[in-house]
Amino acid sequence: MTAFLAREAGHVISVDIDKNMSALAAEAVQGCQNVTLVNRDILKNKNTLALEITDLICQKVSERPHGRLKLVANLPYSVGTPVISNLIASELPWERMVCTIQWELAEKMAAEGPGRHYAALSVWIQSQASVRILRRLGPNVFWPRPKVDSAIVSIWRNPTAATRIDDRRFFQDFLRRIFSQRRKHLRSVLAGMYRKQLDKPDVDQLLQQLNLEPDQRAELMEVADLIRLSNALLVTIRQRGLEPPESGEDTDD
Repeated sequence: MTAFLAREAGHVISVDIDKNMSALAAEAVQGCQNVTLVNRDILKNKNTLALEITDLICQKVSERPHGRLKLVANLPYSVGTPVISNLIASELPWERMVCTIQWELAEKMAAEGPGRHYAALSVWIQSQASVRILRRLGPNVFWPRPKVDSAIVSIWRNPTAATRIDDRRFFQDFLRRIFSQRRKHLRSVLAGMYRKQLDKPDVDQLLQQLNLEPDQRAELMEVADLIRLSNALLVTIRQRGLEPPESGEDTDD
């Protein structure tokens, strides 16, 4: 795939953690001046892309100011979510992703509205991009064969949609928290999630202002309503002279 992309793209940054695959890629693109091969993990951790990779991307983007940044990848099932989610969370000027991922993950990313696949990841991606499943792939097209089906997904960035979110970092953490209790009533979930910042009357007033029912559940809420709720929560917290909880901080113990 790296050799094919090298024929079509202005520059290719090929990242592979596997030494053998990286060596094969080096053979395939020998003599290509527009390929940079990196043999390492693209992730620093599950919440962050590796700084070496993001710095390299920024360098190449600056060298081609009219270029368009795209991710084309066969992603291992274990890193599909963090790679795509962290790229969306980053400030990198990506335009499109075309990735092969696990079928179940593709269903989750593309899930529209309430249903068993609708999750925090669905909302996080669809709040800032459009997602389309291009093709379902059976295990027989891979070696070694996986035990489950895969999918090719296309994700197009929507910068206009993303402007609806006042604070993307807060919104991402808000989604993680609220969908971890997706079947519980909204009032009790919010009162627990932000109990150090808001009391129950604050939560009641906020829900009333947004015309949201206290017994609503996160799994039944539309993307637009979740964005409105996140924005209003952040405003209310800061109006009280407080800061939202740090990502990963437990506020419901």
